[in-house]
Formats: sequence, C-alpha cells, structure tokens
Amino acid sequence: MVDIAHQAAINTASARDAAPAHAPVPLAAIDPGQWRALAQRAVEPNGYYLPAWELAVSASARGRTNASALPAMDGSSPRLIGLMPVISLWRALKIPLPALVSAHPYGTLCSPLIDRDAPLEAATRLLQQARDAGAHALVLNDVALDGAAMQSLNQVLSRDSLKPRILSSYIRASLDATQDADAMLRDALGAKKLKELRRQRHRLEEHGPVAFEVARSADEIKLALETFLQIEASGWKGKRGTALVQHDGDAAFIRRAVPALAETAQCEIVTLRAGATPVAAGIVLRHQDRAFFFKLGVDERFARHSPGVQLTLDLTRHLCADPAIASADSTASADHPMINPIWRGRFAIGDVLIPLRRNDPVVALIHAALVGLNAAHETARRVVRRLRK
Repeated sequence: MVDIAHQAAINTASARDAAPAHAPVPLAAIDPGQWRALAQRAVEPNGYYLPAWELAVSASARGRTNASALPAMDGSSPRLIGLMPVISLWRALKIPLPALVSAHPYGTLCSPLIDRDAPLEAATRLLQQARDAGAHALVLNDVALDGAAMQSLNQVLSRDSLKPRILSSYIRASLDATQDADAMLRDALGAKKLKELRRQRHRLEEHGPVAFEVARSADEIKLALETFLQIEASGWKGKRGTALVQHDGDAAFIRRAVPALAETAQCEIVTLRAGATPVAAGIVLRHQDRAFFFKLGVDERFARHSPGVQLTLDLTRHLCADPAIASADSTASADHPMINPIWRGRFAIGDVLIPLRRNDPVVALIHAALVGLNAAHETARRVVRRLRK
C-alpha cells in the first residue's frame, strides 16, 4: 500500500509534465559487465558503488535492500555512461513527495558513477532519467561536494539555470598516499605522540610479536573477514547491537561483497596481531587509485595499547608504499577522534538537493520537509547526548 500511495503522489505531482513517468529500473537489472566497465572509466572513484559491493548491499543489507537505479546510456551506442542507485523519498524518509534519494551503500559515499569520457552527457542523461521517473528533485546524500561527479552535475544544472541546495555538510579526513609515510606521520602527530605510540607498541609486544598482515587472496580474505567480524562484535559495536555479524542480512552482504571484490583486487583486509591474537582489523576497498577505509574493529582488552591507532599507522605506511594508490578516503564522521589526527587531508562531504525543473513549487515543499526533518533529528541527537552524560 505504501508503494502504491507513493507512486500516486509522484504521478499526481507530475500530471502537468509532458513526459510520462517511467519508474527507475531495479538495480539488479543493470548489466554487471557494463557496470564494471563504467566503474573503470568513472570520473571519480567510489568503492561503495562498485557492482560487487552495491549489489550485495541491495540483496540483503538491513534497511538497504531492493534499490533501484537511474542508468544513463550513450546516445549513439548501448554503452552505460552513468549510474545512480536510488530509492524513493518516501522509502528513505517517509516524506510523501516526488523525489529520489541516493541509495545508501553502507559506506558513507554516494557520489554517482559518471563516465570520464562523456561526463556532461552522462550527467544530463541521469537528470533526465530522474525527470522521466516523475521525480521533481534528487537528494544526493554523502557526496563529495568538490568531486568530479558533482562538478559534472553542477555544470549541467548551471546550463539549465537550476541551482542545487546544500542541505548539510562536513569536512572529512583523507590521506595523500603519494607522500612519504614516516615524514607525513611525524608532521601530523609530532615526535612526542609518536614516541608514546612506540612505547605502547612495545608493551603490546609483551603479548607476542606484533605483525601487520594484509589478506588479498580469496582463501586469505575469507578467514580474515571472519576474524574482523569477531573482533568488531566483541567491542562497543557488539554492545550496541550494530556489529555486522549480529544481523543476518548484514552478515550475508559482507560475506558476499568482500570475497567478490577480492577477486578483482578491489578489497583487502588488514589485521594487526600480537603473537597469535588479532587485536585490530579493518576492511579496505580499492577503486582506481583511491582506497576506502570501510570499517575498523579492535579487541578492547588491548585498549591501553591503542590497537586501532597502531593498525592505522601500519595501514598508512602500506598505502603510501603502494604506487597504485594516490589517496584514501577515511569514510569517517566529522572530527573523528582517531583518524583525524593521523590523516590530515580534508575534503567536503554533503547532502545536496537538486531541483529538476525551474521555478518548481514542489521543490520548495521538498526542501522545507527535509529542513524540518533535519532539525527534528538534531534535537533528538542533542537529547540523546545529554542523557548519555
């Protein structure tokens, strides 16, 4: 009934439009070969919109299943030149207005895939696909505001006298992996902090030789994934019920996505061990020349030795030593207390409302509804923070 009601809202709001509404296609209907080829040509990397990852999310991840897609095809060939996974505004936020929202891929980056060989055509066709679906606006969550994908969309919007609105934004940590790791870490942390971290590492060695391991092959990564899942569930995420392995759909998604990406060298799992004991582990995606630090799990029994920081220092050296990687996205929240002091690069992430028609009163309604919802969420967050103190 909800889907029928939502479609009725879209059709009613779109009644004056000349073009009939065509629903976005199911994400699973996108040809995976075309999708992979587009990802190789993407003007901006996004490891979370690689097909092996996003299809696994859409298949089973809790609250993220059955996503749709806006595909952009080349006008002169059957080549896929753009892809934007989406869901309805009603499904995303229970707002009964005609808009489409980025399908959340579990990682905090929703920049669409746009072909670097035809960026403006791809952006134009993606926006037209949204209009043809009956949407009056697109809500792109967690996009790189100054990234190449958003720049392509902005050029087309400016040409059509349409102005996007930034709903919220924050600055996120990133790594310039072209630098010398040790010099960069000295500059970032300072000699005193590094000395303290070395002391903590020596104390960790009392539990056995400390080793940094990178799992890449199919057999290695399956074992490493189970280690990661156990570590993540053993800590505060397990206590809050947010660890991946605690939910069947999330566990199925990650166990499908990680090995599939490992087959194409687009995922690795890093683990820090003290003797035979894994004390920290992280999942890292790779797309083109960028890495994405998806999740970190630590064994909190070793918290006094800062195992998460120790792993991140080793990961930093690992990525800086890899000539295939130029940068890494922390995919972390704003002012993250662990990663921000170590990775000193910064870029802007935000939620953007894109109008699809000029002077459209429906867009004003959508904007007002989103602003009101954001204000309500912020009030709720402040109350929760006070209750936890």
